[in-house]
Amino acid sequence: MPSRLEGKIAVVTAAGQGIGKAIADRFAEEGARVFASDLDAAKLANPAFADARVLDVTDTVAVDAYAAEIGAVDVLANVAGFVHHGTVLDCTEDDWDFSFDLNVKSMHRTIRAFLPAMLDRAEQTGSTASIVNMSSGASSIKGAPNRYVYGATKAAIIGMTKAIAADFAARQLRCNAICPGTVDSPSLQERMKALGEQMGGYDAAFDLFLQRQPMGRIAQPREIADMAVYLASDEAGFVTGATMVIDGGWTL
Repeated sequence: MPSRLEGKIAVVTAAGQGIGKAIADRFAEEGARVFASDLDAAKLANPAFADARVLDVTDTVAVDAYAAEIGAVDVLANVAGFVHHGTVLDCTEDDWDFSFDLNVKSMHRTIRAFLPAMLDRAEQTGSTASIVNMSSGASSIKGAPNRYVYGATKAAIIGMTKAIAADFAARQLRCNAICPGTVDSPSLQERMKALGEQMGGYDAAFDLFLQRQPMGRIAQPREIADMAVYLASDEAGFVTGATMVIDGGWTL
C-alpha cells in the first residue's frame, strides 16, 4: 500500500512535543517531506524531518521569512497553543492578549504567509491543499470549567477554519479543525502536577481528568495525529470546514 502523504510537503508548528511531535512524526512516516518548527530547539532533534528549526509563531516577520524560504507546501498543520487555567476572574488583559496571540493570531500569521503559494501548488499539481488547525472540544462545542479564555480562543479557531474553508474551497484549498478532548502530553502532565499541588497529590489530579472521560482513559497524541494524516491526505479530498472531534465521548 503506498504511503498516504508520498510526495507532499508539510509544515508543522509546535512539533517539539505532544500532539505537534506526533503529527510531524506521522507525516514523515507516511512519506511527507516535513518542515518542523518549535520555540525550543532542544525538542526538534529528529532525522525524519526535512528541516527543523526554532520559530516564534507570535513574530510576524519571522513567520513571513520562514514561509518565503520554504516556498510552496501541500499541508500546513497549526498546532502551537497555550492552555490558560481559570475563569474570567482569573484572566487579566495580558492573559487574554497572550492567549489570543499564540492560539489564534499565530494561525492567522502562518495561513496568510503560506496560503498564496499553497493555492498555486494545488492548481499546478491538480490536488487539494490542506490546512489543519488544532482546536479543542473545549470551545464552541463544550464549555469546560476553568477554561475561560482557552475556550474562547479555540472557538475562534473553529470560526476561522470555517471562514477559510468557505473562501477557498473553489480553489482546492481545504481547511479543517481537529477538536481533541484530554490528550496525554507534556503540557497535560505539567497541568496535572500543578493541580495536584492544590489537591493533595498528582493521583488526585489525574483522577479528576480521568473521571470526565466516558471511555475511562485519555487519548494518546498518535490518535490525534492519525486524524491529521487523514485530513492532510487525498483521502479527505472532499472534507473541508469540518470540526473533527476526538474526545472519547467527552462532549456528548
